[in-house]
Amino acid sequence: MQKELQIRVLPEVAGESHLLEEYLIDKEGLASEDLRHIEILRSSIDARAKQAYYNLKVRLYINEEFEPDEITLPDYPNVSNAEEVIIIGAGPAGLFAALELLENGLKPVIIERGKNAKDRIQDLKGINVKHIVNEDSNYCFGEGGAGTYSDGKLYTRSKKRGDVQKVLELLVGFGAVKNILVDSHPHIGTNKLPKIIANMRKCILHNGGEIHFNTRVTDLIIDSSSIKGVEAQHGTKFYAKSVILATGHSARDIFELLHRKGIEIELKPLAIGVRVEHPQSLIDTIQYSCVSRGEYLPPADYSIVKQVGDRGVYSFCMCPGGVIAPCATAPGEIVTNGWSSSRRARSTANSGIVVELKPKDFKPFEKYGPLAAMEFQRSIEQKAWVEGGKTQTAPAQRMRDFIKGNVSKDLPNTSYAPGITSVELGSVLPDFIHKNLKEGFLQFEKSMRGYLTNDAVVHAPETRTSSPVKIPRNYETLQHVQISGLYPCGEGAGYAGGIVSAAMDGMKCAKQIKISTI
Repeated sequence: MQKELQIRVLPEVAGESHLLEEYLIDKEGLASEDLRHIEILRSSIDARAKQAYYNLKVRLYINEEFEPDEITLPDYPNVSNAEEVIIIGAGPAGLFAALELLENGLKPVIIERGKNAKDRIQDLKGINVKHIVNEDSNYCFGEGGAGTYSDGKLYTRSKKRGDVQKVLELLVGFGAVKNILVDSHPHIGTNKLPKIIANMRKCILHNGGEIHFNTRVTDLIIDSSSIKGVEAQHGTKFYAKSVILATGHSARDIFELLHRKGIEIELKPLAIGVRVEHPQSLIDTIQYSCVSRGEYLPPADYSIVKQVGDRGVYSFCMCPGGVIAPCATAPGEIVTNGWSSSRRARSTANSGIVVELKPKDFKPFEKYGPLAAMEFQRSIEQKAWVEGGKTQTAPAQRMRDFIKGNVSKDLPNTSYAPGITSVELGSVLPDFIHKNLKEGFLQFEKSMRGYLTNDAVVHAPETRTSSPVKIPRNYETLQHVQISGLYPCGEGAGYAGGIVSAAMDGMKCAKQIKISTI
């Protein structure tokens, strides 16, 4: 017999299998020999009270043996001689689109401007140590996209947009731990993602797909409002009647190309702010209401939203036990982001704290038309580069000094490898963003006592929260409203926000292409 239960237990009970077994035997009045197996179906932490608890959904196998479900990959056909579909970008949207095309008997041809995940590492060292930005291979561009070296958070609210379970099971099939199927806020970790991404690549190639690294698309081949293919640097051309545009939120040259060619794009407001780093122990104390979280609770995270006037101020991409990374994609700019390893074992926690922007904010850049938000974004990054000393050293300030407008006399060590320099951040951020952040931090303190401290360091800027443009597409066909056969896809096109939602959008576009070619 199988029986499912919802239970609420102490962390040590959830963390020790024999204690969990004893708890359930007692709760259900079972003989110890009758309980053959406990399967955890869902796990989440409730830390709202002084004592944290785990909420578990479990399935008990009573006088019945447990036979685990094996997660297997689809039986992909060989598509070497099948119709080709071009995919621009090998991020989550592009890779999962390629897998869906394989499953449906079409040949994916991925064109990626950056390097494979392993070779990208040298360029990440270049920006961290030598302050050299490779415009095609960095934290944003390359195999796996920005997600490969940005923690691998898999939580999404976009569950109605696609098959979340399929995305997670594919990740497990390619090497992710099965816990991502259980945890309420799953993540993989930057240290483990590259191998999973490499396994996807091997699968695509093994089954007849193509992947072209170090190949930047420079033009779209269009005839009579229909896509015919793409042109890459050095004049290399690829032809197909369907092209999935999955470039990610930082492909400014692609947005400029579309605008230059008269292909319709729209301005999309985003959110901009800073990345804040606290000692992880402080966040643990605040969130778990304890001096030490102990061995059975993970490093605490937080998610907080406040309304300041007519704008939201909120946390974004919070990384417990994480690192702040330099994510510029061109020389002469500073961009910060964050990541964590699978164990989230670093002594610091960081999060983007950003301010909601509105169309009126881009009026000074209106000459750029639909690229106004992008130019607004770029202007802040370039100002930060100047204020930081014209290197990848980021301008920074202690948090209470930020509130008071004081230049910090000194700065603690942070996880941001290129280094930080003391700057009054009002000289970097637009005035309304600066003021809203100040008020936001004051409101955060009311909800998280101890958050507002000079032990926290504010790094500027956090600008790449989402795409600054939206590439409009037909609701039914998912093709561009103007160019037949062009499928704007994922985060860069304005239809996703994170690994899972981007993956689902890639799969959705690939399915639509299958339908259109029958």
